[in-house]
Amino acid sequence: MFFKDRLKLVKLPVAKIQPNPSQPRKVFQEEELKSLAQSIVENGLLQPVTVRRENGTYYLVAGERRLRACKLAGIKEIPAILADCEPEDSAVLALLENVQRRDLQMFEQAAAIACLLREWNITQEEAARRLGMSQSYLANKVRLLKLSAEEQSEIIANNLTERHARALLRLDDIEVRRKILRAAIARGLNVSQTEALVAESLKPKEQPGKARRTFVAKDIRVFINTIDHAVDVMKTAGIQAHAEKKETEDYIECTVRIPKLTRVQV
Repeated sequence: MFFKDRLKLVKLPVAKIQPNPSQPRKVFQEEELKSLAQSIVENGLLQPVTVRRENGTYYLVAGERRLRACKLAGIKEIPAILADCEPEDSAVLALLENVQRRDLQMFEQAAAIACLLREWNITQEEAARRLGMSQSYLANKVRLLKLSAEEQSEIIANNLTERHARALLRLDDIEVRRKILRAAIARGLNVSQTEALVAESLKPKEQPGKARRTFVAKDIRVFINTIDHAVDVMKTAGIQAHAEKKETEDYIECTVRIPKLTRVQV
């Protein structure tokens, strides 16, 4: 990547490192930070954080959890990789690190990508290329933001998957979507069951009191023609068969009469 040839290892006071304003991760578990802090106290910081310098100030690029854990452990100075990069490059690196470590939940990742699209003012195709993603993958991520903040919170809190979220996106009606989301949570529905519930809700509803129109299927005409043909064959063979048809609003009645005493001459 474009950072590799512009890196330098330095030691910096923790207090002088400012947070990354483009940090995509918003939620940090307190217990995880305590565990990491304890590990750093016992073993040291095994992987340096990455920073950039702007107007004499150091801004974190990657390593938010490590920096927070160091502060929690009371460590005053840590090793840091000084990267010669622009602010937008910093945003890319922060996002990529979190994606590679799987540290971001689906909506944090979607929000980070959307933020980069706005800041760069570029197409999804170009953003996908720079982030090393397929365009369809990136587009599907960004679409997740069409769900409301409340829906996103419920999905994360109840450990639903990204496929659950995508199934819900098929519904434009917010009330229907919320109803199905709550049903999926309450009943513990898997993805297939949720998709089936969504598909059922998308079926057109029959209006009450509206008369149903009667259609005669094309195949029924074929069957009737087959009966007529059979009667014609019997007549050709000397059997005086007779067919009658009567059609009403509700059905088609076919009557075939075959004389019992008919003798077939050969």
